[in-house]
Amino acid sequence: MRDFAISDNPRVQAQLNRLGALSLPQGRIGLEVIHQLLDRLGNPQRQLPPVFHVAGTNGKGSTCAYLRAMLEAQGLTVHAATKPHLVRYNERIRVAGKLIDDELLADLLGEVLDLGQDLSPSFFEVTTAATFLAFNRVPANACVIEVGLGGRFDATNVLDGQAACGIATLGIDHNEFLLTPEQGVPQEPLCRIAFEKAGIARPGVPLVTQAYPTEVTRTVIEQAMIAGAKTAIRGLDWFADVGEQIAYRDRHGELTLPLPALAGSHQADNAALAVAMLRHQTQVAVSAEAMAQGIRAARWPARLQLLGAGPLTALVPGRRVWLDGGHNVDAGLAIARFFGAEPPFHLITGMLSSKDPAAIVAPLKGMLLSLSVVPAPGHDAHSPEQIAAHADLPVRPFPDVAAALAALPPEGDVLIAGSLYLAGEVLRLNREFPD
Repeated sequence: MRDFAISDNPRVQAQLNRLGALSLPQGRIGLEVIHQLLDRLGNPQRQLPPVFHVAGTNGKGSTCAYLRAMLEAQGLTVHAATKPHLVRYNERIRVAGKLIDDELLADLLGEVLDLGQDLSPSFFEVTTAATFLAFNRVPANACVIEVGLGGRFDATNVLDGQAACGIATLGIDHNEFLLTPEQGVPQEPLCRIAFEKAGIARPGVPLVTQAYPTEVTRTVIEQAMIAGAKTAIRGLDWFADVGEQIAYRDRHGELTLPLPALAGSHQADNAALAVAMLRHQTQVAVSAEAMAQGIRAARWPARLQLLGAGPLTALVPGRRVWLDGGHNVDAGLAIARFFGAEPPFHLITGMLSSKDPAAIVAPLKGMLLSLSVVPAPGHDAHSPEQIAAHADLPVRPFPDVAAALAALPPEGDVLIAGSLYLAGEVLRLNREFPD
């Protein structure tokens, strides 16, 4: 499967092959194994620089990108852990500002896999343990760590003493994991999602969030109170009005900040959350000037990314080709808002069979010149017929993105969207490797 990627370094590939053989034992959920694994490694997670820990359904990766850019604009050295990778596994672990090099990666994965073999750890537990080892052994001023799935039982949820925790936009996704029936948890789906995400709350650590519906906000506050965390909620404790600039204010005062370079109005909200996380913690000082510089400098691939010159874009010369890995309803709505003022365009999509086939195409009704469906590389995907049921124009199937691009009519820009696995394949084929 493409989750585990390939490497041209034989030592890394040997460890990726071992990772690829791992799977989550049927029915096992919880943090016991990651705690046991980290204990054998000397608990590196207990000796990290100040950590900014970010959960959420949409926007958590972008929020991490803004945090890293702002901290680096302050002149600080930053470790960052984000997921999933798009092309190379190394993208998951950024050590002191750079993607982890192959030799260190091979060493750390081998060390974790050897020590934890009898524990039957999952891919995510091994990855998290290797990440914490890297961040412990290489000096830095701060860590930015993205939650993988949910929060309460995510492998990263073993940290103590974070500088700040954050929760980005909430929505319904990963239903098979996050909405599993359980005693004593909220029954309303979005409240249940909030309950899972708020599981990262820690005693004495600020939990900074976006604005949510009243019942959802109540769920977050309840979980924060149980954990002993102090909440900082948008619309209650901090405010950000987005127009031609970001007008931010909280108890510390007001800031006027630029709009991000990243495309989409939702990116200003993600940047504002990163600002609020920095403003509500006391371990790392970041100036308003560095925040503004970081907002302008942040980049996050496959999120309304305008592709550059390459083998794929050469198939449609003179036209813009956009790429987005969004795959849920909220992502589809964000794409629709971005393209709402644009002329009609061509959509090429491929979606995992576990995702809602309407999520991307339904919000774009009336905006498309054509709709092409391709496979999601390495995964079970929705058929063209399943996607066509939610579209308002004919669907054309193609074996891959290159074939779909080559068959497009001669006019109109292009959007490729629906899956991060598809996005990673597009970046690889267009020779645009995330760095």
